[in-house]
Amino acid sequence: MFTGLIEELGLVKAVARGADSARLSIEAREVLKGIKLGDSIAVNGVCLTVVEFSRGLFAADVMAETLSRSNLGRLKPGDRVNLERALALGDRLGGHLVSGHIDGVGTILGREKHDIATIVTITAPAAVIRYVVKKGSISVDGASLTVVDYDASSFRVSLIPHTAHKTTLGYKNTGETVNLEADLVGKYIERLMGHTAPSGQDGDKAGGITFEYLAEKGFM
Repeated sequence: MFTGLIEELGLVKAVARGADSARLSIEAREVLKGIKLGDSIAVNGVCLTVVEFSRGLFAADVMAETLSRSNLGRLKPGDRVNLERALALGDRLGGHLVSGHIDGVGTILGREKHDIATIVTITAPAAVIRYVVKKGSISVDGASLTVVDYDASSFRVSLIPHTAHKTTLGYKNTGETVNLEADLVGKYIERLMGHTAPSGQDGDKAGGITFEYLAEKGFM
């Protein structure tokens, strides 16, 4: 698990492509502190496993499924990437719970300056938009951000100068892609609301948990 608080911007040094895979070599410093083989590092929001490391560099393999569902397959030497180590128990959760499993790829539609803030509009597939709510959380290239507004096919986030400087979103332009992960809480709620309890269990009213049932039990 991750928090969506980016620790540093890494630099892609090499991309070795296989028939249906890739190995990324990434220059970094902060995320290599205490690193071990097999550790997890989120690269642009994608949870990857460290398979090699040396002073100032680590490598991770990217399988076909990840290449098809994220923008990692478009990376090239010289690209910046957001990096975050896996959350340790006892750490502060300053962002939100991020799994590192991408739900879809969005495209930056536009950028606007509002005083110190930068408002970024991003397209999103239906699989992501269904979980987007105003003031809710979303992971964009692994960065935990708050949704300002949304419509049927896009949403807007506001970047403070620190976020713009410390993440890929400060450097990407209109037309470039970003990895998106919807909030886990919304997914679990959706799954729970559609779940049918085993026969005879409390709450098995007409095949599942309903808003009326939650209200009756004091949850709403």
